[in-house]
This record gives sequence, structure tokens and C-alpha cells, in this order.
Amino acid sequence: QVQLVESGGGLVQAGASLRLSCAASGRTFSSGAMGWFRQAPGKEREFVAAITWSVGTTFYADSVKGRFTISRDNAKNTVYLQMNRLKPEDTAIYYCAAARLLWMDAARYDYWGQGTQVTVSS
Repeated sequence: QVQLVESGGGLVQAGASLRLSCAASGRTFSSGAMGWFRQAPGKEREFVAAITWSVGTTFYADSVKGRFTISRDNAKNTVYLQMNRLKPEDTAIYYCAAARLLWMDAARYDYWGQGTQVTVSS
């Protein structure tokens, strides 16, 4: 059974940085992709970034491009989301998810973590 556990969320001021982690377990992650999504109160879940396990291909939402960086540590089965220059509009619950391919569509992801809250104050 695949399990994904996020950590690293918190309350920060605008302009600060946070690094989220997603530890994956339950199988060997040498293929497929991992994605980060977020959901703000009253809004739909939206794609943030994704990365492939094998060659590290990445893709970002326009809203975070240049501020957020997704990376992975294959030895630790862990994916990271480095978030810099945070804005109040980045406030949301952040989820990591696993899929067979790199998708932007949340419906394509098979496994989800429980989420971690990120709050950015102005």
C-alpha cells in the first residue's frame, strides 16, 4: 500500500520561504511522477508542480514558476517543494500525489497524502 506523508507547512510572512517534503513508501519509486497540488478555502484543488522519478523532468503552474522548485531524492523516496517569495495567495493546504505519468490533472493521480497547511500572512 502506497503511503504519502507531507511535512514542512507552517505560518510565515509574505516574502518568506518554506520547504515542503513528501515521503513516499509502500513500493519502489523508480518510475512514475509526483505532483504537488494545493487547495485554498472555497476553491478547487489546483496543480502546483510535478516531477518524474526517473530523469527529474519538471513542470510548474504559471502562478509559481520562478518562485517554487520541485525536486526529488530517489534514495529517500522523497519529493520536495521549495517555496520562495511566498505570497498571501499561496495560502492553502498543500498535497502531494503519485501518478504513473507526469500530469497536471489531479484526477490522473492514484495516491494522495493527507496535506499540510501553508499560511502566508501579509
